Amino acid sequence: MNRTTDPRPRQPPALQWSNWYLTASKLAVGLLLGLLIALLWLLRQNEIEEQRATLIADVLWLEQSLRFRLEGNTEQLQQLALDLSQDSAGPALFQTRSRHLIKTTSELGQIVRLDARGEAVDGLPTRVLAHPSLDIFGGGQANTAMDLANKLGKTVYSQVYPEQNQPQFEIYVPIFENTQLRGTLIGVYSLNALLKELVPWWFAEKYQLRVLDGNGKTLASNSRVDASPSSLSYEVAFDPPGDGLMLQVTAYRAAGNVAQTLIASLIVLLAGAVFWSLWAVRGLIRQRVAAEQALRVEHAFRKAMEDSLTVGMRARDRNGEITYVNPAFCRMVGFSAEELIGQRSPNCYWAPEEMEKTQRLHNAVMEGNAPPEGFELRFKRKNEERFDALIYEAPLIDADGKHTGWMGSVLDVTERKRAEELARQQQEKLQLTSRLVTMGEMASTLAHELNQPLAAIASYNTGCLNKLESGSFTHEELINALTKLGVQAQRAGRIIRRVHDFVRKSEPKRTLCDLAEIIDDSFGFIEPEARKRNIRIVREIQGMRPELMVDQVMLEQVLLNLMRNAIEAMSAMDRLPPERRRLTIKLAQLDDQMEIRVIDHGPGMPREVQEKLFTPFFSTKPDGMGMGLNICRSIIEFHHGRLWVEDTPEGGITFVITIPVRQP
Repeated sequence: MNRTTDPRPRQPPALQWSNWYLTASKLAVGLLLGLLIALLWLLRQNEIEEQRATLIADVLWLEQSLRFRLEGNTEQLQQLALDLSQDSAGPALFQTRSRHLIKTTSELGQIVRLDARGEAVDGLPTRVLAHPSLDIFGGGQANTAMDLANKLGKTVYSQVYPEQNQPQFEIYVPIFENTQLRGTLIGVYSLNALLKELVPWWFAEKYQLRVLDGNGKTLASNSRVDASPSSLSYEVAFDPPGDGLMLQVTAYRAAGNVAQTLIASLIVLLAGAVFWSLWAVRGLIRQRVAAEQALRVEHAFRKAMEDSLTVGMRARDRNGEITYVNPAFCRMVGFSAEELIGQRSPNCYWAPEEMEKTQRLHNAVMEGNAPPEGFELRFKRKNEERFDALIYEAPLIDADGKHTGWMGSVLDVTERKRAEELARQQQEKLQLTSRLVTMGEMASTLAHELNQPLAAIASYNTGCLNKLESGSFTHEELINALTKLGVQAQRAGRIIRRVHDFVRKSEPKRTLCDLAEIIDDSFGFIEPEARKRNIRIVREIQGMRPELMVDQVMLEQVLLNLMRNAIEAMSAMDRLPPERRRLTIKLAQLDDQMEIRVIDHGPGMPREVQEKLFTPFFSTKPDGMGMGLNICRSIIEFHHGRLWVEDTPEGGITFVITIPVRQP
């Protein structure tokens, strides 16, 4: 039986019908719930519109009440001003009428009478105006409002000003006798007292009233508790006194409608109950087709898994008969499932040249002695092509826990073995290439590093010959020169030995050394060349410093290479001032590292050149080999340090070397 060609199962009709029925029921309930929510929303909007209409009506009523009160007070002040304009009017009239007016109108806190020159002649409760800006001789806003009232011959209100954290404003009533100005009557209003007197209790319980200036700043309020930002609000001009004042009334958030909340909650509960009942019906329907659906899902899952596997699967019963093969195994051996199922050993895909080995392993598997780490066999395809297979065998247990056979996983490892053989051949070639590169590296390193001691030997030899030819010499001079020549020859030998060890990846021979002494020894070799090129060498060495386990010869080679490069860079600049023809060597300890800086003031180099500076065979010199700086960095890295390049702030290049004090 070929289990790989079964048609894909279709959804059962009962399940399709239940899905349509449940979907239609859900849509109907959802539509009903949406309509109910829309109805509640419309009712809420109507309620909000009614609240807004009531708010506007209350605001207009309050604004009218305030205007009537202020206009009534203005009429009384105008009548008092008219009476005071008579010659027969005396101080008693002002005192009597003002006291009555202040007593009956609590918002009017002070009344002051000024003469024609602007001097206070009488007032209740005092003739002194408390706020400094109301000083008529100070040129404040009160003076401007009073001048306007006197010029126009009618009542004028001032701007609102704070007085002891209490907002106040004034009314100016001119006093005329015929057409001659006899003085001014000033009434001082308290804005808080005005709101307290005229805003009724029912209004304060429903709304928050605020008086705003032209910039929207709150001047006075009937409550310190702010209304909700989302509440209804309405603004109307506060005129009089005018001057941009606005009355802003905001409704407090009203308590929710209990009936509406209850109805909405019941609707939600009802909708939830309907959906729950639909879900229960859905469960009952699905239980009816659960067995069939589970079988279809399992079959589809197994088929998808079989089609996606790249590992060949082969099942055999306990007698060795093939009972199952997956598509991957069929593609691997080239035989169809019908040709393989039912076969017994020897199988058609066994290679004749390994028939005995294959039969032996087959018997071992049937006896339950299959190697747990797997085993390899050579099989043949239907077209007689051979391939290597890695096989893992495991017991096949049925649903009742009974051992019914063996399941084998077969992997085609032909390409992997071919890749391993190719990698082995490439590794042999790489080892040969590595030996050739090492030989080239050794030759390049020796050629570069031996230039310095050989040049010194040649120089000392030439000096001795010149002394001998001139005849003017002493034995001490010759002995000194020959001693130095011998030192350089020994140094060349040490270089050859150390570089040879370095190329062979051997550990350098380290000893306790003082970096200052290594720098001084390097100066001894480079100083004649620097003096010849008019380069001054400056040492800046820290006083207290630890000794390091380093290879002295290798570090000298690094310093000589860096100093020679710096000298050559500054020598190439003909117009370099004498004060800049300076090579500076700095030695200092930074935390747990020693730092050496080789600083020159040459032409410097671009950033892209600095990035390639330590690349092998890259050189900025026409006759350079391109290995010096690369070798220097390798030597420093052998000492667990770092070598890099920076720009000198005054111009030039700085090479920085760091070596840890305690090396691993």
